[in-house]
Amino acid sequence: MATVLVASNRGPVSYKLGEDGSLTPRRGGGGLVSGLSAVSADDSQESLWVCAALGEGDREAVRRGVGEPGVRMLDIPPEVYADAYNGIANSVLWFLHHHLYDISREPVFDAEFRRRWESYRAYNRAFAEALAAEAADGAAVLVQDYHLALVPGMLRDLRPDLRIAHFTHTPWGSPDYLRMLPDDVREELLWGMLGADELGFHTWPWAMAFVAGASMDSERGVAQGLSPTGDPWRGVEHLRYGVGKGRTRVRAYPLGVDAEELRSLAHRPEVDEKLAALRAEIGDRRTIVRVDRTELSKNILRGLLAYRELLTTHPEWRDRVVHLASAYPSRQDLESYRSYTAAVRTLAEEINTEFGTADWQPVLVSVQDDFPRSLAAYRLADVALVNPVRDGMNLVAKEIPVVSEAGCALVLSREAGAYTELRDDALTVNPFDVSETAEALHTALSMSPSERSDRTKRLAAAATALPPQRWFLAQLEALQD
Repeated sequence: MATVLVASNRGPVSYKLGEDGSLTPRRGGGGLVSGLSAVSADDSQESLWVCAALGEGDREAVRRGVGEPGVRMLDIPPEVYADAYNGIANSVLWFLHHHLYDISREPVFDAEFRRRWESYRAYNRAFAEALAAEAADGAAVLVQDYHLALVPGMLRDLRPDLRIAHFTHTPWGSPDYLRMLPDDVREELLWGMLGADELGFHTWPWAMAFVAGASMDSERGVAQGLSPTGDPWRGVEHLRYGVGKGRTRVRAYPLGVDAEELRSLAHRPEVDEKLAALRAEIGDRRTIVRVDRTELSKNILRGLLAYRELLTTHPEWRDRVVHLASAYPSRQDLESYRSYTAAVRTLAEEINTEFGTADWQPVLVSVQDDFPRSLAAYRLADVALVNPVRDGMNLVAKEIPVVSEAGCALVLSREAGAYTELRDDALTVNPFDVSETAEALHTALSMSPSERSDRTKRLAAAATALPPQRWFLAQLEALQD
């Protein structure tokens, strides 16, 4: 039985099914992987990662009993998974927490929504039952993200002896947005979260948004008595399923980057090749770099509009700067994402047509998931543009200052989670104000090398304050305390 368990939608390994029936494992990385690896190295603790089988290769691995030590994949019916993942997690909760709804048209909570919510409930129930079956007495369970928001409450019912944490990697919706949910669904969502002993968020604003939403429903018995007694807060007191008062502590854990690992990745031979190719294409021009998925929250279109306004209002930058925009397609099975990706391509083409010359292309857009090219762009960056409308953290804002070779000026949205840590040395903007963003780009490009270098050093120090392994272990230690 495991004493430390992690639960997440995506696991540390996936399987590709070959035409000949062979299964090839692909291993992932990141903070959870490195953190759990550190736990696994401790002989006194046995760890287990519970995740969903995401594709046919994963499902086939489960059917054959093939698996990595310390990993349990759940073969959830594909139709249930699709409803839970795309129908609720990505089409409802993601839009809710990022404040992305077009209110005149969305959301619509009808019978189809109720059917999908039942699938979301079943998906979370499968995780809760697996964790309950695998956990040793008093084990620590760390549940990850909005996909599994109901798991803590369900698991608390099944195994009241466990110590349960939940971390939300997105923002948390404001009380006004939470009120859009049907009352019973909102209550179920909050009860699910409040089954945890510890709730983690990237920043205090997101943590306080949760507390405000739980407090809003106090008359419904969801949360009673807030205790903001310092940093960290003691938490939210609430009645747990009629078995007396419980306490859920709400904390902020601002995820950082591993400077040593990132710099090592950024200087591999394949990155050097991409860097040489970009330098040949750009010449001696300045660079404005952004790296995002074509996620609706990333605000890529307004970033391109700001760049076009920069070239219009400050024509001195024409033929002297190139905007390197890496925009990797995301969630293309959703129509809203497909149309957004197409709009990004169209706007970039319009800017190139309007301002480009025979030997200068103002915008270089990459729509391929090309990590070496992204790292090469990081190294080239004179200016980093990170302007999301709302973001849980945004690690790109932290990664570019760590890797940039000549130092970079950071233009940063005040709605990014990273704003809390980086605002003193960034040029901060309202993500909806295109003109302000254009002027910030001009200021960034005009910054002296010495000021840019000094700012970059301070940004890099802040960005690496809580690297992934320490971020994970800090939560585990708090839960076991």
